[in-house]
Amino acid sequence: MGNSLTQLSLVVGPVPVVVYALAGLTLVVLVAVPKRHRALFLVASGIAGASVGLLLGWLVSDVWDSFEVALSVPTRLWLAAAVAAVGVAVASFRGVRTWRKVLAGCAIPLFVLAGGIGINSDVGEFPRVGDLIGHTTVRALVLPAPSTSSPSSSVAKWVPPVDLPLKGRVGFVSIPAVTSHFAARKAIVYLPPAALVPNAPALPVLEMMSGQPGEPLNLVTSGNFPEILDSFALAHRGLAPIVVIPDQLGAPQNNPMCVDSPLGNSASYLTVDVPAWVRDHLRVLPGRSDWAIGGFSQGGTCAIQLGAKYPALFGNIFDIAGQVAPHHGSIASTIRDAFGGSPARYQAATPLALLRAGAPYPDTFAVFVSGQDDARFGPGARVVATAAAAAGITVRSVVSPGTAHDWRTVRYALNAGIPLLMNQWGLK
Repeated sequence: MGNSLTQLSLVVGPVPVVVYALAGLTLVVLVAVPKRHRALFLVASGIAGASVGLLLGWLVSDVWDSFEVALSVPTRLWLAAAVAAVGVAVASFRGVRTWRKVLAGCAIPLFVLAGGIGINSDVGEFPRVGDLIGHTTVRALVLPAPSTSSPSSSVAKWVPPVDLPLKGRVGFVSIPAVTSHFAARKAIVYLPPAALVPNAPALPVLEMMSGQPGEPLNLVTSGNFPEILDSFALAHRGLAPIVVIPDQLGAPQNNPMCVDSPLGNSASYLTVDVPAWVRDHLRVLPGRSDWAIGGFSQGGTCAIQLGAKYPALFGNIFDIAGQVAPHHGSIASTIRDAFGGSPARYQAATPLALLRAGAPYPDTFAVFVSGQDDARFGPGARVVATAAAAAGITVRSVVSPGTAHDWRTVRYALNAGIPLLMNQWGLK
């Protein structure tokens, strides 16, 4: 499949417009039958389908908690609309001509596709066709050649060369778990344009994590991280933080909860192995004020846990829709599997307890972001932000308008939060 096709947007442009138009036209043709009683039967089938769709959304989101997030109203409505249209198509098989049966058969996957694109437009997980089919242009990262010269003492004194690249470089790297022995997948590193030239300045570091289930690549494909950072770098002499996206999970469905436990020594990997690799391989600033820990959802929970517990390493925190407490299934199973059955050990690993234990934080900076419509995680994010401020952390709280616990919130958070961090670091 050509790159031009994989780069087609699934959110705006011709793909969703064509799919919605075909689905709508097909639905009209199916319902437009000459007999009134037949038309009423099809409408009733659609209403029944919509009811089933709403019921399914309620069960998946509110009863079974299948995704551990509450489905937004738009997502529920798209699900209801898709099931309603499928209901009309199924009802169209009864007592009609062959061409209508063929059309109804073709309509079912079309309606499912239209509903899926609609839900995706709300969640924002697959911005492009390539993201949906697992196609990525991200390859192994080619690190810049080691420089023998000393970097500038301050990014403020750095003058970009005339041949400064317009974009940064992103790619996979293997970060060995020398100390933790954590079974991490490959990490992703973003190097801004300023890091790609001879005599590059030493730059600040943002260690960023995706959510669970997930993988580091999600922040590139669904979060548009490189594009967002490139736009900031373009306006700031090629300067932006070096971003390292490690794997804090080990596998998509795992959740070691950013502690060292029988589920994996995730905390040691993120606070010992990853920083050691970064310092050994990249031209970075060493001070705690030059390092930030961040993440989305489970990764956001990790960010506040590690930022609160290791303030000597991370002077900045970037929490996007994190949780009030980590969990691995139920609270009971969390305590059993990761904390040796000790409720006290579990409580001590929660962000609120860590903030109380580490207070005061006289010079830590934190950005908290949540979606306006995130009914499940939004209130918790505000609770943690309030606790962080009470512990002495300088807090900036941001609300993403009209979004929920989804990748639209992440992209808004990156666009709003990165400038706040860049200002802390003097990247102007």
